[in-house]
Amino acid sequence: MSFLRPVAMAKVAVVGLKDDRDRILSILYDGGVAQVEPVGKEALEVLEPERASDVQRAVGDELVRFRGLKAALPPMPSAAPRQFEDQSAVLNAAKAVPIDEEVGSLKREEDALLTRRKALTDDLDLFRRFRFYPDRLELLSAKSALAFFGEAHADVFSTLRSELPALSDAMFLDSVEGTSVRFIVAVRAEQAEAVSRLAQQRGVTLIAAPRYEGPIGEVVPKVTADLAQVDARLAEIRARLSAIARAWYPAVASIEEALSIESRKLDIYTRLAAGRSTFTLEAWIPRRHVAQVEQQLVGATQGRALLYEIGSPEEPPTLMDNPPGVRRFEFFIRFYSLPTSSEFDPTFVFAVVFPIFFGLMLGDWGYGLVILTISLWMIAGFPGGRHVPSFLRSFLKRIMGPSSMRSLAYALVPGCVVAIGAGLLFNEFFGYHLLPTPYLDAASKTGASQLLLLTGYIGLAMVSFGFLLGALKEYYHHKFRHAIGKVGGILFAVGVAFFGLGVIRHQISLPLSPLSALILGTLATGAVTMVVALGFQEGGLGLIEVVSHILSYTRLLGILLASVILTVVAFTVAGLLYPSHGIGGLIAGALIVVLIETFNIVLGVFEPGIQGARLIFVEYFSKFYGGNGKEFKPFGAARTHTTPSAPLPAAPARH
Repeated sequence: MSFLRPVAMAKVAVVGLKDDRDRILSILYDGGVAQVEPVGKEALEVLEPERASDVQRAVGDELVRFRGLKAALPPMPSAAPRQFEDQSAVLNAAKAVPIDEEVGSLKREEDALLTRRKALTDDLDLFRRFRFYPDRLELLSAKSALAFFGEAHADVFSTLRSELPALSDAMFLDSVEGTSVRFIVAVRAEQAEAVSRLAQQRGVTLIAAPRYEGPIGEVVPKVTADLAQVDARLAEIRARLSAIARAWYPAVASIEEALSIESRKLDIYTRLAAGRSTFTLEAWIPRRHVAQVEQQLVGATQGRALLYEIGSPEEPPTLMDNPPGVRRFEFFIRFYSLPTSSEFDPTFVFAVVFPIFFGLMLGDWGYGLVILTISLWMIAGFPGGRHVPSFLRSFLKRIMGPSSMRSLAYALVPGCVVAIGAGLLFNEFFGYHLLPTPYLDAASKTGASQLLLLTGYIGLAMVSFGFLLGALKEYYHHKFRHAIGKVGGILFAVGVAFFGLGVIRHQISLPLSPLSALILGTLATGAVTMVVALGFQEGGLGLIEVVSHILSYTRLLGILLASVILTVVAFTVAGLLYPSHGIGGLIAGALIVVLIETFNIVLGVFEPGIQGARLIFVEYFSKFYGGNGKEFKPFGAARTHTTPSAPLPAAPARH
């Protein structure tokens, strides 16, 4: 596990015999710690690139076949994982499965029956809604005329009926149920398209009359009987598919997984280079795993494989490896930009600072409890989510997917805990002072002054720490002039912060005290260092940026006070309404309080979350963070239905 840095990577080359190629790729696949890269031009100067083979095409064809079989069969409990010695064993096992023709025939019949079932169900629903039609259904299917069923609001139907005579000589039969009108309209065949287009413009869907003979009362029992026959045959098909699955699903699942693995291994062939009897590959591997992978390869090939580290001017892929709790906050870092392998991983600092910022800006233990409950509900998988209004579900889905919302919920939980603690400190419960006296009243002049001072110190600490990481980054990259400029930024940030504090407190005056002289000297030294090291333009802009970024952290207090003041306004208005308007004023006031408190809860999720992340992304990241890293994508995946052809010694842990 690495702290504040992505996992260190090493570019390695593996040279071995073609006879051992499949075995070597199997070891890399099951190890899951190597990102195989196309071989470099140096290797291609003495070796030839690998080509696709007949085996690759055969494996691809069988993989498509078995994926279809696996999708067609109902899942069954798998037996013990199966072992295949090599590609030939997998292909031979695939050829021994004889169920394709029967499964395909059953699935085609099932699909046709499902289509038929939907048509019958739709017809029955149509007949139920239009049972007022008294005549025989075949009268609606004349050669020269077409009939349509429709349903519309009474006003829309009235408009549609008044417009159709100008377009056609349509005939109507309708039934009114409340504000809805169900109608049957018959038109000449050549006028049907124009009538349908006009109905669509009015938001009315017309359904062509189904072709049946007899009145609805006689047709419905026949359709119901047909539907029962379809359901009976579907049950027979599914019973037969289940019987086939009980006999063959474990074999199909294991062969499909083995073919998938072999296909991925064969795809890697195009990244290799080979001679007459040897081959080579190149890969990125976490440096901590290089010795283990080398031990595995040498042991599995009896010393016929060689792994060695090679230099590369390329930027290594990025693998972040944070503790489990901190790992939840990688979602925010990936959303912003993945760090490169050679810079700092800011996830740990984000995991510590973001909940503090969120909690301080929320600052209410009532809101904190509500948002904490919502977050725990999201983490639990949205139980009972079907009862949430559809418009709200659609809105949330447009913002982010379920997995992203769950990641956000995990990140909000510690922030809610901080908000509850801050709310108890400020005595804020949905904006109301529920406890006898607050330890610190954020809305009072004294409390606001103390919190404003705290936000200034937080801003100074974050900006200075960002400059420190930036200086270390530039030093590691041998950009010493920029490193000195970052140190100058720290000095200027400290100097300007304490100079401003001294001016506010009237502590800086002539003649200068030793402390005042030290503050001004620090400020001037930092300013001169930044301008000299970074240049007049970049350094001058940097000085302005330092001041604005420190002051930007005062929004921690601003958002807290905005929520408090909004609630005070709600209760004040509600209090004024009750005495002057009686029970009506009481109801109106309660409604205003509920609406504003609901708005405050929504605001309490988005505003502290967005502004807390922004303070880190902009004011902190800008001092050291570049991003645009490439994600480490190891070759391999976990097995479910198969096992490696031979045990692997001391396999490195998968991340």
